[in-house]
Amino acid sequence: MQQLPLENTRAIVTGASSGIGEGIARAFAAAGASLIVNFRSDEEAADRIVGEIRKNGGRAEAVQADISTPEGCGTLFEAADEQFGGVDILVSNAGIQRDATFTELSLEDWRQVLDVNLTGQFLCAQEAVRRFRRQGLDPERSPALGKIIFTSSVHQAIPWAGHANYATAKGGVKLLMETMAQELACEKIRVNAIAPGAIKTAINRDAWEDEEARKELLKLIPYGRVGETEDVAEAAVWLASDASDYVVGTTLFVDGGMMLYPAFREGG
Repeated sequence: MQQLPLENTRAIVTGASSGIGEGIARAFAAAGASLIVNFRSDEEAADRIVGEIRKNGGRAEAVQADISTPEGCGTLFEAADEQFGGVDILVSNAGIQRDATFTELSLEDWRQVLDVNLTGQFLCAQEAVRRFRRQGLDPERSPALGKIIFTSSVHQAIPWAGHANYATAKGGVKLLMETMAQELACEKIRVNAIAPGAIKTAINRDAWEDEEARKELLKLIPYGRVGETEDVAEAAVWLASDASDYVVGTTLFVDGGMMLYPAFREGG
């Protein structure tokens, strides 16, 4: 019987009660990982996801934590230790949007987005590295000491008017990931990122559910469709697996070609 790509691994997925995080959690479970399903406020959704994973024979625990604080991140890793004996993979996915034009963007909304989307990713990744070192390398589990995947965005590279806080945070995630990868690769800690484009989630429902809005959105996507959470989740499974063991410090864009700047298709 063929081994599942994440069999015998233990993972934490932050922001896993909806959207891309939920998709990644479900895909990881199907790929054989035992996982911590992190949520901040929607306990009902997290419990539903965990219940469905268990019904299908997987192992999962829902854990409430605010990942923008060191204490919140620590809670997740303590839960992984208690439930699974450690952690091999962190998917630092949790993120929020608080949109406004630049001069109307409040300091509170600026800070809140950076606290979750950048500082939270830093804090959880920092704790993951400490845990990986403490656990030590287990060649029977993986050739890597540990794996960290950040959820970034095409807006780590594409400016986004009206979303200065979000784009700034994602640009920061890019260099955080690359700097960590440069520093930690010698310890066999693999750090990478996934940068989704337009994906069908509740946060951007207005952009794809309405037919006219969807047509406008598709002008930005050469591949001609809006992405599904499964598109991102399957990429995350590959990045977390040993099939990608030589992939270090890379951002994998899952965007239907949005990074190709399709407005220039006619020669600019």
